[in-house]
Amino acid sequence: MKGDVLVIEEYHYKAAKKIVEKIIVKIKKSKSRYVITVAGESGSGKSETAKALADELEKYGIKSVILGQDDYFYLPPKSNDAKRREDPEWLGPHVEVNLDALEYNLKDAKNGSNEITKPLVDYKKNTVEPEKISLAGIKVIIAEGTYTSLLKNVDIKIFIARNRLDTLEHRLKRNRGGEAEDPFIEQVLKTEHKIIAGHVQLADFVITKNYEVIVRK
Repeated sequence: MKGDVLVIEEYHYKAAKKIVEKIIVKIKKSKSRYVITVAGESGSGKSETAKALADELEKYGIKSVILGQDDYFYLPPKSNDAKRREDPEWLGPHVEVNLDALEYNLKDAKNGSNEITKPLVDYKKNTVEPEKISLAGIKVIIAEGTYTSLLKNVDIKIFIARNRLDTLEHRLKRNRGGEAEDPFIEQVLKTEHKIIAGHVQLADFVITKNYEVIVRK
């Protein structure tokens, strides 16, 4: 998402390093592009972890592209927030997010397409426009977002097990649009937690609230 702010800490890089060390051989042996998802609750560090993974892969000479779920919302941020406030049902992966579009992009990438067209959200302008991404020379696709554990065209799934209380400090640092101090957003996060708490069971790697890495599969 254009205009987003990342706060990458040393613990993001440490977790990324541990995970990449575990999967680098599989990535190198893969005949098709390798897809990694990074899921978790809002403010858990998904975007930062995805970037840290990309940086770590670069050390091995492997180029990657990050696809953020935030770009695949049907409505841009301010409009989506307004819709949530007027419609209590407007929340969740099958309502406000076009996961099918993200799935198609991942499928095309794994099938060898050297270019995909995806949505791009401009946070400040509150717009969504199409964007073409070149995949020439790209070996890994990293899809990050709250509900990305539900995607199918994936090789490795990572879940960050941090709830809204664990993420408060990080959200205050990021404080996108003043969300960290908004009571309505806190209620949204409570509901979001109920929706995705079980997604940890889908993960190959779990990152704990202290950012330790647990290998599950």
